[in-house]
Amino acid sequence: MAVAMASCGSTLGLYTKIKQPVFKSAFFGSSFGSDHVKHLCNSTKPRLSYSLSHMIPKASATAIEDGSYQETDVVPTPKVIIDQDSDPNATVVEVTFGDRLGALLDTMNALKNLGLNVVKANVCLDSSGKHNTFSITKASTGRKVEDPELLEAIRLTIISNLLEYHPESSAQLAMGEAFGVEAPSQKIDVDIATRVQIYDDSPERSLLSVETADRPGLLVDLVKIITDINVAVESGEFDTEGLLAKAKFHVSYKGKALIKPLQQVVTNSLRYFLRRPSTEESSF
Repeated sequence: MAVAMASCGSTLGLYTKIKQPVFKSAFFGSSFGSDHVKHLCNSTKPRLSYSLSHMIPKASATAIEDGSYQETDVVPTPKVIIDQDSDPNATVVEVTFGDRLGALLDTMNALKNLGLNVVKANVCLDSSGKHNTFSITKASTGRKVEDPELLEAIRLTIISNLLEYHPESSAQLAMGEAFGVEAPSQKIDVDIATRVQIYDDSPERSLLSVETADRPGLLVDLVKIITDINVAVESGEFDTEGLLAKAKFHVSYKGKALIKPLQQVVTNSLRYFLRRPSTEESSF
């Protein structure tokens, strides 16, 4: 899954309209409303209508991003991966931005300010760039992160840090339009970009794949839509890849894979929610 970075002293406000439901998910293991992720910051550009309530911790003032590059280089696509499948005991986060990322010590400090422990960090370099991977647990429990709002706070913390230390990433990220120094030149048509597919994974569960235009609060909203249909989200991966968000969730209904009619209900609900035009703006 794909991740992003936390801002150092910049004003970043992310808004999305969300009610305050309380619901349970087998994947995340706890009920949640909108209490865990409070106001990120005040924004002078309230373009997005999601209000996350928790102050995203800001990284320290020391920038350690030391990737060497020229301004004329082609800007790579930022990728953030939040993986709940590969490690049963920790949430695995991977950040890639070509070869431009440094040690990301400030990002790890910002994650610690969210009440998290980075129990392991690795760097791998291949033809696609430098992959920075963190294994994260909650400091209070020593277990992997299960709250969708906290997972979303992790994602937004990384993205805001990326926008701070690598402003050239702004044109490559959906959130760069509202909070970066340069809006993306490419515009995504949500109707065209949105794809929802469900596959048979086993007799006990199905694999739900969602691809759509990225925006703040998307992870929380996807889980809410699915669980509102009484479908359990058992595990998954959430990727931020440039302007797109790509999610894969293992889902089930009463311990069984989704039958075809229920698959259609889930698919239609997600497509309607993701494609419908925003007609309301929350108060700023």
